[in-house]
Amino acid sequence: MSSIKLTPIETPTGGIGRITPLLLPTLKQHYTRRAERLQTFAIDHPMGDYLNFVASLVQAQQRVLEQQPLPRNLAERAAARIGQPLAPLDYVSMQRDSYWQQALGALLDQLPLATVAVQEVVAALRDTPPEQLEQQASALLSGHHGEVGSARALFIWAALSLYWTQLAAQLRACGHAEYGEHRQFCPVCNSEPSASVVLGGAQSGLRYLHCRLCESRWHMVRAKCSNCEQTGKLDYWSLDTKEASIKAESCLDCHSYLKVLYLDRDTQLETFADDLASLILDAKIEEQGFARSGLNPYLFPG
Repeated sequence: MSSIKLTPIETPTGGIGRITPLLLPTLKQHYTRRAERLQTFAIDHPMGDYLNFVASLVQAQQRVLEQQPLPRNLAERAAARIGQPLAPLDYVSMQRDSYWQQALGALLDQLPLATVAVQEVVAALRDTPPEQLEQQASALLSGHHGEVGSARALFIWAALSLYWTQLAAQLRACGHAEYGEHRQFCPVCNSEPSASVVLGGAQSGLRYLHCRLCESRWHMVRAKCSNCEQTGKLDYWSLDTKEASIKAESCLDCHSYLKVLYLDRDTQLETFADDLASLILDAKIEEQGFARSGLNPYLFPG
C-alpha cells in the first residue's frame, strides 16, 4: 500500500519537508497540447504515420472531453472514497460507470477512418456487446493485454483513461506523505507509471512518476528504482549527451527500466508524446537485457 495517502482538500497535508507529494491532472488544453506535440514529431519521423494517427485519437479525446464531459455526480461518488484504505479510484475495486463506454463510442465517432485496418477495428468495437467490453477493460487494466489485442486495446484504454483522468482531476483532495515504501503504484488509482518526470520551477529537481491511467503524478526520490525501490544499482542511458532531456533509468536489481523526462531542461516535453517519439532509446536499452516496467498507453504490445 502506497505511503502517499489522499485526504480531503480542507485537511492540512502535513507530509515530509516542503515536497508536494501528489499532483492531480489539469485538463485545460491537456489533450490539445499532446496532439500538437505528436504532430510536430511526426514531421520526418520514421513513425510519422503512426504519430499522426495517435494525434488524431488524442484530438478525439479532447473533443469528447469538451462535448461529453464526465457527469458531476460521478466525481462526487468517487470523492466519497477518499480516506479509505484503498486508493480512491482503485481500478480493481472501484465499480466502473457506463460513462467510459459512452466515451468509447464518442471517440470512435470522432476518429477519421484513415485505413481499412482502423475501419475494421472500429466496426468490431461497435459490434462488441457491453458486457464483453467490460471484460476486455478488466483484462487491460490487469495487464492481460494479449486477451484484448493491441489494436482494440488502444481505443479501449483511450476511453478508460479519459474516464479516470476526469475523475482524478475533479477530486478535491491532496496527498499526505508518510515515511514508507510502496511508491511504485499510483496513490490515486493504483495503476502503474508510464514514465517519470523531473520537474522545473517550484519543484525543480524533484522526480514524479506519471500514471498511465489517471495521469496523476506522485513524488518518488530519485535514488530509488521506480519499479523495485532498490538503490545503488541504477544507471542512466541516453542517445546523445549526458545532459539529454530524455533518458532511461535502468536497475540491475530487477532488470527493468523506465524513461525519465527532464522538464527542468526542456519545458516543452510532453510525457506520452515524447516517450512515443523516442522509442529508439527503448530499443537500445532492451538490447542490454532490460525490460520496460511501464507501458505507454498509446502503444500496446502485440
